[in-house]
Amino acid sequence: MSPETAAEVPPAPEEVCALAASHGLFLDADSVEFNEAGLDYRVVFAAESGTGKTWVLRLPRRPDVAANQEREEAILAFVRPRLSVAVPDWKIQEPDLVAYPLLPGSPGLTIGEGNQPVWHFDPASSGYLASLGDLIASLHGTDTLAAAAAGVPVETPEQVRAHWARALDDALAEFRIDSGLLDGWRRWLDDDGLWPERTVLTHGELYPAHLLLDDADRIVSVLDWTTAKVSDPALEFMYVRLVSPDSFDAVVSRYRDTAGVAEPRLAERCSALIAAGPLNYAMFALTTGRPEHREAAQAQLLQS
Repeated sequence: MSPETAAEVPPAPEEVCALAASHGLFLDADSVEFNEAGLDYRVVFAAESGTGKTWVLRLPRRPDVAANQEREEAILAFVRPRLSVAVPDWKIQEPDLVAYPLLPGSPGLTIGEGNQPVWHFDPASSGYLASLGDLIASLHGTDTLAAAAAGVPVETPEQVRAHWARALDDALAEFRIDSGLLDGWRRWLDDDGLWPERTVLTHGELYPAHLLLDDADRIVSVLDWTTAKVSDPALEFMYVRLVSPDSFDAVVSRYRDTAGVAEPRLAERCSALIAAGPLNYAMFALTTGRPEHREAAQAQLLQS
């Protein structure tokens, strides 16, 4: 369990149903199932009374999460007609509740007992690797000017690097950082070859927990577009290298064949982003203002 989910008491099914009913959605309390894995949202699955239709409910854990809903809704509206995969179609979007009909496919990865990952497919499956490479190529081929006009956040290559430099400055002002980590991040910031030459539309967290698959392990739906923006192309490949590194070359090869683009020093750039995980979590901790996240971030920043 994350620090935050450990600190919270989940609502009773009847409370979830009452919240949904206040927004015009009537659910069967006996069907309510919770997914506590998310740091930003508590996710609930429930069947609609009378129809049996399954809905996905996202309950914001903090006010800053709800404040970003309009941006995410704009992102979903932009990508929905441009991708071959399904994305959430929000029918309710309120500060205390987001709800949409269940999407096709099954999650590739869930979190089980003891916060351990549970795989529901083979990450080396040819169907999965091909569809992931194609999905990334499709995202990266989207018109970034149109994305900006639709309200998708946009970073230039220079802004990507400046974002991380600013993050390091902010972390140094608030936390103690292991000298080995600090030296590595400074070398990363100083190496021109480890930064993007272009920026593209990215989902930002394309890993199997956010991907729904069909029976052939092909991606049919993509969840959680909270972090989507025009940014570093390496972001999409980082999770492949982190979660299933043996599949990295196959996904990159499929992407290169589909997109006709070869990203320079991509493996090194992904490794650098993975190594910046504690820094990224420190920024998250400062955003939330939650002491349990700050404590966990400080522990990560002192591990070399």
